[in-house]
Amino acid sequence: MIKHLRSAADLDAPTATLILDTAAEMAALSGREVKKLPALRGRTVVNLFYEDSTRTRISFEAAAKRLSADVINFSAKGSSVSKGESLKDTALTLQAMGADAVVIRHSASGAPHRLANWVEGSVVNAGDGTHEHPTQALLDAYTMRSRLGRLDGLKVAIVGDVLHSRVARSNVLLLTTLGADVTLVGPPTLIPIDVTAALSAKTRVSYDLDAVLPDSDVVMMLRVQTERMQDSYFPSAREYSRRYGLDMPRMRKLPEHAIVMHPGPMNRGMEIAPEVADSPRSTIVEQVANGVSVRMAVLYLLLGGK
Repeated sequence: MIKHLRSAADLDAPTATLILDTAAEMAALSGREVKKLPALRGRTVVNLFYEDSTRTRISFEAAAKRLSADVINFSAKGSSVSKGESLKDTALTLQAMGADAVVIRHSASGAPHRLANWVEGSVVNAGDGTHEHPTQALLDAYTMRSRLGRLDGLKVAIVGDVLHSRVARSNVLLLTTLGADVTLVGPPTLIPIDVTAALSAKTRVSYDLDAVLPDSDVVMMLRVQTERMQDSYFPSAREYSRRYGLDMPRMRKLPEHAIVMHPGPMNRGMEIAPEVADSPRSTIVEQVANGVSVRMAVLYLLLGGK
């Protein structure tokens, strides 16, 4: 097993499959009266979050606690970071405290890779800038496999703001490693230049959502990240929704077995209609629940739980 999970590119097919299989075993614990395992008793997991987060931070905290690890939640706000402390100095402080694993979310792409040079424990990337979010890709893959029974040969459409999406990058890398065919869909201004060369040769690009839907097993809608946009990437929210939003008429174009995904948080009414988000085909709530099982598996395997 690898020591760090900094990128979905760190995972080959056997390792990724091992994580998904272990997550399935962890998910079985949720039906028990006592949900905790003693696997990581005596280990310390630090959640080092420089960006606001709800789902990811709580998911990692729940995962570590269910494995009986000690959890330290570190928020940049109100810490020495606000006084100018560097990431390296923070890392050395955590190292001195004996952190066995550091889960980091940072606004700077590449921060987890730097952190791994400064701490002896495992580093898990919980989102770095617009770069990657590998555990989100793992929980998405787990959800697809749970619903559709396989990943190899699945046709997955990832729709929307690909340019600013770390989720899209990690999903392309992981899903193609596991045999899925990925199509990125969105306006030309929100699809990175030479994306197929940069991410995977098996990745295709389309600017026409309606043409892609009838042949898709999975449609993953991405949040439009207006907070990261310094320029105007499309004429208006209304025009974006008209061209690339998933509403009920568009959902009817999908095959009967197809599912709808969204990493959250959602802009309801923009990239996804409320009735689609709340439909039986939607896996959005499942993704949140699956995230705990997947992150339990990641921590368990990285820290050598028995």
